Amino acid sequence: MNKLYGLLGHPVGHSMSPLIHNDAFKALDIDATYQAFDVHPSQLKEAVDGIRALGLSGCNVTVPHKVAVMEFLDEVDEEARLIGAVNTIVNENGKLKGYNTDGRGYVESLLEQAQTNLSNKRILLVGAGGAARGVLVALLKEGIAHVSITNRTLEKAKPLLAIANELQTDAALIRLDEAESLLNQFDVIINTTSVGMSPNISDTPLSIHSLKQGVIVSDLIYNPLETLFLQEASQQGAEIANGVAMFVNQAALSFEYWTGIRPDRKKMEQLVLRQLGGNETC
Repeated sequence: MNKLYGLLGHPVGHSMSPLIHNDAFKALDIDATYQAFDVHPSQLKEAVDGIRALGLSGCNVTVPHKVAVMEFLDEVDEEARLIGAVNTIVNENGKLKGYNTDGRGYVESLLEQAQTNLSNKRILLVGAGGAARGVLVALLKEGIAHVSITNRTLEKAKPLLAIANELQTDAALIRLDEAESLLNQFDVIINTTSVGMSPNISDTPLSIHSLKQGVIVSDLIYNPLETLFLQEASQQGAEIANGVAMFVNQAALSFEYWTGIRPDRKKMEQLVLRQLGGNETC
């Protein structure tokens, strides 16, 4: 019997999720189909009820529904609770459970690049939105040594500091100008904001200079594939990484929740990069 999976978002016409998930189903000979559903925020509850009524086996959730969808689910796992958002739903015989794979998807890509654990790493996290929360929770669970959080408005970053304190990790809030003056103290610098995303490609979240040797500078943006932020970091000798691997890894983790099978992530990445050749977004 063909199983149905979906994506709930608004809009969804630009999404590459159907492309990579349907390709993975085909490659693994799984009788399943993935479809993107454009759901207006006013109809989110009805859409979630539809998951049960129509027997969808699972769904991804994207903007603007990641937070609002939580109240309509039967259960939310601990990681998603800390993040305060859900991007994956699993239908377990009519019981809908929410997960968040965004942060872990990012950290897996970071671990692969760093080729070491993060227990002695000092991290600078730029931003205080939903993406920052996901990345922060996953980093904290990985056991990082210290995280400094910076944002244009520090007041908005206070909830992230509270999460770090709850998980008993050394953390601090610092102003953007202070972060710029302390860049040589960090082993990993992560931009979780949309600053520098197409079409505003001449913008950067902070000024890059005096970087520590061997530092990894990461940007969750992948349109363009190399932001000005990453270009400046690369010119100063940093290892750089865009957001493609995070997108692929979070999708692969969702796939595993649904099927119990690990898909071919390298093939997923190739499909995404091929699609991005036209400068499209996920």
